[in-house]
Amino acid sequence: MSDSTTSVSPSSDYASISSGDQSLQRSRRSGDGNRVIVRESRHWHDVFWSAIFVIHMICLGFVLAVLGLNRFRIQDRLNIDRYTHGFLENHKGLTEDYWPLYAVAGGIGVFISWVWSLLLGSYANEMMKVSVHILTTYLAVVSVLCFWCRQFFWGGAFAVGALLQFLYVISVIDRLPFTMLVLRKALKLVWGLPKVIMVAHAFTVFMLLWMSLWSFGASGVVASSMGDEGRWWLLVVLSISLFWTGAVLCNTVHVIVSGMVFHVLFNCGQEESSSLPPSSLIDSLRYAVTTSFGSICYGSLFTAAIRTLRWEIRGFRSKICGNECLLCCVDFLFHLVETLVRFFNKYAYVQIAVYGKGFNKSARDAWELFQSTGVEALVAYDCSGAVLLMGTIFGGLITGSCIGIWAWIKYSDRVIMVASTAMLMGMVLVGLGMVVVESAVTSIYICFAEDPLLIQRWDADFFTEMSEVLHRRLQHRSSRAREVLTTA
Repeated sequence: MSDSTTSVSPSSDYASISSGDQSLQRSRRSGDGNRVIVRESRHWHDVFWSAIFVIHMICLGFVLAVLGLNRFRIQDRLNIDRYTHGFLENHKGLTEDYWPLYAVAGGIGVFISWVWSLLLGSYANEMMKVSVHILTTYLAVVSVLCFWCRQFFWGGAFAVGALLQFLYVISVIDRLPFTMLVLRKALKLVWGLPKVIMVAHAFTVFMLLWMSLWSFGASGVVASSMGDEGRWWLLVVLSISLFWTGAVLCNTVHVIVSGMVFHVLFNCGQEESSSLPPSSLIDSLRYAVTTSFGSICYGSLFTAAIRTLRWEIRGFRSKICGNECLLCCVDFLFHLVETLVRFFNKYAYVQIAVYGKGFNKSARDAWELFQSTGVEALVAYDCSGAVLLMGTIFGGLITGSCIGIWAWIKYSDRVIMVASTAMLMGMVLVGLGMVVVESAVTSIYICFAEDPLLIQRWDADFFTEMSEVLHRRLQHRSSRAREVLTTA
């Protein structure tokens, strides 16, 4: 691969980052203040994982069709029950008994996603506060309802969830003002890119189409003659598949939006940047579903779980002071998760979008960029991802609750089975709406770490606020380090 380096002025157009010759441009500032652009060829990365994902979709689609058809209008149409002999309960059910419930779940999820997006644009502060504070109450209410229905396992699970949510909010309550500021600025960026919003809606429609097949198969499983244990195992496998599929679509949108937001911030204040080039969105979409798709599939397997675990551990670690034994255990988990975060973090998707790297290299480069510039302290202080996740979970809980009430009226013995899978559907659909804002947040931090002047040109007041918070966080870390050294 041959590289060519060209020096251009800061007012140079950055539109060619998405040029059709399958190339990308890496921006750096030279010693004389001019922008230096290094052109490199885009290559396919993590192709193995894209192949695995496509094969998984094809095979699962066939399995879902078989499971749904076996109970569609005629019981055991394909004579599958003979393979489940010994697990039979002679339960008489049909796919169409449960499929309408999942159809309504999909409709509720899309409605919540679109309404939430509209309200975020108009009432950002209020909606973010709702996401943070109402989730704990709602989890507690659902827990009580589960205990009332004698579903003690699920009642206990939701009670633990409510407790963890409450403890987390208490531990990060002082960070919320800065988090709200970052989210408002991210919304400002996103609402200035209506075509990007349309792409997110298009992916939501695609997800709905896949969910129609997924729910068809899930309905066949719920209606099958297998015992509860067999049905639950099948539904767990189907749910893991749906989660991965949803994560891949969300992160594909993430890559598209990140590339566009980076482009906007890079060109901000330049005469040539009054409007985006017509081909930039198409090229960003093309890269996301071709050369970078394997990296998206790979990262989607692990990023969400590791990120959630990191949030929880960080929240509890900041509030543990007196108990040295507990602090030691939490520190061990914290450093273990921090090691994983180096290889699996959401900021990798910005590097993938802009530079076309593989996932692991993107994650490492993003994390090393944050640590070398000190911006990691600011990223750790920000809770915007957690706030958006709370909104996603809340949307899923509303979807699951509505479908659970309907299932309790019609099929009381299948309430938890149907409601829990409907909740997952709702979370995936709401998450597709939330990821647009999260992508803008990650792009803001990457731009701030690479060149703070990009943020200063875009919003000088916001740049000042970020710089002040970063200075305070670095001072806080220095003081804590000195305390550890003096007590050692």
